[in-house]
Order: sequence, then C-alpha cells, then structure tokens
Amino acid sequence: MTRKAARGLWAVVLATTVMSTAAACSGEGGKASSTASKAASAAASVASRGSDVVASATAAAGEKLKGFKNGVNAKSDVKLGPPGTAPDGHATAKVTATNSADSSKSYAVQINFRDSKGNLLDTVVVTVDDVGPRTAKNATARSNRKLSGAIKVDVGTALRH
Repeated sequence: MTRKAARGLWAVVLATTVMSTAAACSGEGGKASSTASKAASAAASVASRGSDVVASATAAAGEKLKGFKNGVNAKSDVKLGPPGTAPDGHATAKVTATNSADSSKSYAVQINFRDSKGNLLDTVVVTVDDVGPRTAKNATARSNRKLSGAIKVDVGTALRH
C-alpha cells in the first residue's frame, strides 16, 4: 500500500469513528445511524479525492472534535453565511451559534468547504466559546489553504457543551 493510500484509509477510519462517536453523544434527537452514514459518505469523498491535504485537514478536525468532551448534537443551533474569499485566497464563512439554553454554552463546529460538484476540498473546526443564554455569537471559518472556483459550505458536525 502506498503512503498516500494509507493516509486516505486512515482519514476514512478516523472520520467515521469520530462522527459515529459524536452521534452517540447526541442528546437532541440526532439519529446515530444517519450521522454515521453521512460521516462515512464524507470520509469516502475524502478517500476518493486521494488528497493528502484534505486527509490531513479531516484528521485534524476529527482530533479537535474528539477533544470537545460531553458534547451534544447542536447542528440546528448553527447557521452559516455565504462563503467568501479572504485577500490571501483562503475561503471563509461566517458561523453563527445561537444558544437556546438557560446557561452559557460553547460550540465546536466542523465546516466543510466543497466545490460545485459537492467534492470535499477542505474542512475546519471552529470553536465558539461562552455563548450566553438565549443569545447568538459569531465566528469565522477559514479554510486551511487557498481555494478557487465556486465554493459551497456546510456544517459537518456541531457539538455543544
């Protein structure tokens, strides 16, 4: 097995494991099988691209999410603004986390950057700390590398604690 193939396989295993674990922690009605299926699909997309850069970004995002202890599924609390491009060529997107709880919460949000065909180009995890009760707080997701063309963004996983 080539080094590139081994990295792609590692990314698939890691992404599937992290997403399945996140789904299992869901206290907000998320379905573990649905989330795991989406994670497997995203991981397959990473593997099919064969990109070391994307695989590395996916692994880094997985590690960051894994460190967000006791998180519950909060995907419905997160909204994304339209993608933009920073002066240095990196893709950006405004992330808004709205806390519906009665106490302050923090969020870890995985943002996927995709091309017009839906292929995964990059992924990052943004943390939004100390969102007050019944308030919203913004952050900015920034791709790890320069991206060009028509870019789309979506929330891969959002955890709240």
